[in-house]
Amino acid sequence: MFEMIVRWYKKRFSDPHAVSLVAILLFGFITIYFFGHLIAPLLVAIVLAYLLEWPVNRLFKLGLPRLASVLVVVSAFIGLMLLAFFGLVPTIWRQIASLLNDMPSMYTTFQSYIASLPQRYPDIADVQVIEVIMHNAQNKIIGMGDTILRGSMASLLSLATLGVYLVLVPLLIFFLLKDKSELMATLSGVLPQNRRLATKVWDEMHNQISNYIRGKVVEIVIVGVATYIVFLMFGLRYPVLLAVAVGFSVLIPYIGAVAVTVPVVLVALFQWGLVPQFYWLVIAYGIVQMLDGNVLVPVLFSEAVNLHPVAIIVAVLVFGGLWGFWGVFFAIPLATLVKAVWNALPSNEVNNEPPTESV
Repeated sequence: MFEMIVRWYKKRFSDPHAVSLVAILLFGFITIYFFGHLIAPLLVAIVLAYLLEWPVNRLFKLGLPRLASVLVVVSAFIGLMLLAFFGLVPTIWRQIASLLNDMPSMYTTFQSYIASLPQRYPDIADVQVIEVIMHNAQNKIIGMGDTILRGSMASLLSLATLGVYLVLVPLLIFFLLKDKSELMATLSGVLPQNRRLATKVWDEMHNQISNYIRGKVVEIVIVGVATYIVFLMFGLRYPVLLAVAVGFSVLIPYIGAVAVTVPVVLVALFQWGLVPQFYWLVIAYGIVQMLDGNVLVPVLFSEAVNLHPVAIIVAVLVFGGLWGFWGVFFAIPLATLVKAVWNALPSNEVNNEPPTESV
């Protein structure tokens, strides 16, 4: 067993460039895992800088100086964020309050329907089972209320953190974009000299991560706007809240679409019941999800989605468990990074061809 491990180690790590690659990845993993909460503003700024690098480059190619391009793009980005914050957040907050006010009546309707099941289906529904279900549901709702209350108190305490983010992140974005060349040169001087494989993996992942971040933002906007239009056409309650939830659900491949469908269907069911309008809404919503998965995703992520669905789900579970939201957001690029690193490591396979005789 020990000899097998030694042979595998020599096969994969005989090249000093491979050792440097693994050392860089290990250092990055330890830094983010243990100190990620301390450098969170920097990580957020790096992600947004990746997103804004493309318009900066476009303006630079059109003849605008780099500094002026950065100033224009960062100013436009801050303006859009302020517009979304003051225009979208109050609407979402009002609809959340309306949903919380409507939840008691929804629960009463659900309770009446469950209580009528033994009369409608006496051979299937058991009264004792129904009582147990209602008791458990009531306890869950009470526990949910306590959780919401504690979350509200915690959110008040995190307002100072939000203020820090609002000041630091734009400044970090500006300097990351303006001094990109100097920062990359400094980083290159710190890294090990034997980094041929690390450079190869970086070149492969750099454009992919940039395209992935930009594609995810575009997908969130398109899916959110499309579902909002559908909900508005049918007159569904809380259209902005549900559309925002559907838009952000694309961050979690496969799982997010299933999870966000439950509240959409429940709200429509409590609003209309089992009427034709309910079924038409479900069909329209299903068409949006189908177009997202079969048309929009392949167009935006033609390179990044070259992974098996099982690998993507495992990546979401593993990296989401390690780094929470950011692990879920970067699950596909991180899975691709693991694949690229494995392929980049030398294999030193033995050549089985017979040696040629010298003349």
